[in-house]
Formats: sequence, structure tokens, C-alpha cells
Amino acid sequence: MQNARDRLLLAAAELLESAGTVSTRAVCERAGVQAPTLYHHFGSKQGLIDAVANHGFTQYTAVESSGDPLGDLREGWDRHVRFGLEHPSFYGLLYGRAEPGKPCAVTAPAHAALRERFNEAATKGLLKVPAEDAAEQLLAANVGVTLTLIAQPEPDFALSERVREAALAGALNLTSKEVLRTRASAALTLRASLHEDPGDLTRGEHALLDELLDRLAR
Repeated sequence: MQNARDRLLLAAAELLESAGTVSTRAVCERAGVQAPTLYHHFGSKQGLIDAVANHGFTQYTAVESSGDPLGDLREGWDRHVRFGLEHPSFYGLLYGRAEPGKPCAVTAPAHAALRERFNEAATKGLLKVPAEDAAEQLLAANVGVTLTLIAQPEPDFALSERVREAALAGALNLTSKEVLRTRASAALTLRASLHEDPGDLTRGEHALLDELLDRLAR
């Protein structure tokens, strides 16, 4: 038997999928609990909505490292698009209520995982720009194309693939089978390797070298 917290999550998810909105009264009636129970577990109605969206988004879009960062980035992009198309109400909650200067806490774990995949790409000499910049670029393109496809009567998946490859080409060296070893990509490769294993460097030496490599990468 489900506990009250799980019933509230399920009720909110069902209401979001069917109606696109949630009221405290409706979700409590559906879950068979009183409003104080909702506030006890989630603090507010918005806390409940964030918990529902967080659970769905992170479970659907999380991509474990396979050792192939490019393949993982492509898979993560495609999962993101599928999540938006299959759960447009959730997706609207995630990206449709942006506030100036306030990052979305729900999508932060997915963004962090994206940075990790780009850091892996850096260790293989694939990265053109710093991982943080690459993650921002790819996420912006991913969100934009997903919102575009949601609004289309028939989603154009070829558009998604074209935008995905263009975004990846802007961040990664994909011009040939032999990776183009530019000064920037070499600096990024070394920087990522040092973060993995700083060797015998002192903390000060590591910080100085990190700063110099960052300048070379840019």
C-alpha cells in the first residue's frame, strides 16, 4: 500500500498529465489526504510540483557514462526531446516559468551530468570550449528544439538531429576521424586530466596551472 507521500506524487502527476494544472484541493482529494499532509511532506503546492517534475525529468534523462562521451551526449539529447514530447505539461512547468536570474533547481542535476560528459570528452581531446560553456550551449539548443517540436502538429525529428549535430560540432572536434589537436583542445585535455589526477602538484601549483590552461583554452 502506498504511503501518503507517494499518493500525493501520483495524484499530482496524473492531474498534470490530464489537465496540465494542479490545485491543492484537487490533488488532496485524489490522494485521499488533507491539505496539512501535503504541506508536511512538500512545504507547498509548488514543492509538490517540483518533486513530481524532478522525479520524472531526472529518471528519464539521466545517462550513465558508457566511456563514449559523444554517444552519451547524443543519447541524452534524444531522451530530453522524448521526455518533452511525452510529458508536455511537465516540460512546460520546467521551462515555461523562467524567472530572471534564477536557475531551475529541478534541472540542475541533468545540467551537472551534461558537464561531466563534456569533461570526459575533454580527456579524449574532443573539446573545443570549456565544459561549462559547452553544457550551456547544448542545453539551450536542446530546450529550444524540444519546445519547437512540442508546438508542431507532427514533430520533425530530422530537425532535432540537425540541431543536435550542429550544437555538438560547435563544442567538439568532429571534423575527421583523426581528432584535430588544436592548442585549445590540448589545453582542455590536460586541464581535465589534472582534475582527475593532479599528481605531485601542490594546491597552489594546481590552481596556477588550472588558470593558465583555462586562458589557453579560451
